[in-house]
Amino acid sequence: MKKPGAAEKKRVRRPSGDPNSDTPHRKQAAKKDVFQLFAEKVRDHKDLESRWAVLQETRVEYFRGKDFVSFLKIHPEVKEILESDKNLEVEEIANALLRSNLLVRCDRVVKTLRPGKKKLSTWPAHLEIFPDQLFSEHDAFFAWTFVKRRPLWQTLLSFFWPVLTLAICLFPVYPHKCKLLILYLCAGILLLIISLLTLRAAVFGALYIILGKRVWFFPNILAEEATLQELFRFCPKKDEEERPKWATRLFYAILAVLVILLLRHHAPDEAARARYQKRVSNIIDDVLEWSPRLALSGMMEKQQTIVNTTEPAASDETSSAKVPPPDRPGAETILEQQDEEVENIEDTERH
Repeated sequence: MKKPGAAEKKRVRRPSGDPNSDTPHRKQAAKKDVFQLFAEKVRDHKDLESRWAVLQETRVEYFRGKDFVSFLKIHPEVKEILESDKNLEVEEIANALLRSNLLVRCDRVVKTLRPGKKKLSTWPAHLEIFPDQLFSEHDAFFAWTFVKRRPLWQTLLSFFWPVLTLAICLFPVYPHKCKLLILYLCAGILLLIISLLTLRAAVFGALYIILGKRVWFFPNILAEEATLQELFRFCPKKDEEERPKWATRLFYAILAVLVILLLRHHAPDEAARARYQKRVSNIIDDVLEWSPRLALSGMMEKQQTIVNTTEPAASDETSSAKVPPPDRPGAETILEQQDEEVENIEDTERH
């Protein structure tokens, strides 16, 4: 039999070797943490140009390889986060990020030129995973795979949305002045959006027909993958397509004139416009003037009208039972007529 002391010695000896065996794993974890901090720092930096796109039905933020190289050349102080690996080349740092699954190399889905274009889109909206996961500076795209930390205002906004939804549902019970304020505010915002889109399209059409240039002011105003900062960018997008021909421009000019004349011919007259305005104003007034008190008073008025309509009907029935109508003879008059007929018959028999 084995002595108990020997078993205890073996038990004591086992944990003694664990720290030495775990040191490589700790080093790897530390390196991963360093590269994670580096990736978060680079992603949050404003000088690294990036866009949003759809990668296999997932919305991701991505950048170009050449922009990553130029960014690290302009801001070498960012490498200080890597500590012992700060002297690595840009390609080695990017490959380390790819091995750590902090980045994934992507490729554009549409790889053929569309009719009328000279080159492919600079920032494609749809991406796919590239089979070779190595860094490249030329025509290579890299998407971040980790979830970006949300700022405080986004967290507060996520709590604000349910409150806003509840406030919209309680709109009918607001005071009349609050309803008017919300109505005018929403109508003003809607009018501003429609006016902006109309002016944008009119400027584009005029420059396209007259000068043959495609100029879109607020180029990202209708983009689904644009951020809030890119959404209100005023600078027009550069025209990368060929200049349209005179025949095409003349055709669109004639088409625009025909559409304007058609709309003018079928425009509603003053009487129809007044009817539409009255109908819409009545609907708006019904929405704005509604309140629980009016609803309860309306229910009481309906009940009173029902009672008032039923009471005359009941009184008419009772009066009709008591007093015969003028066109029908009463029972007494019928008996008198019968007596007179009997007397006449008796007189004729006597004679």
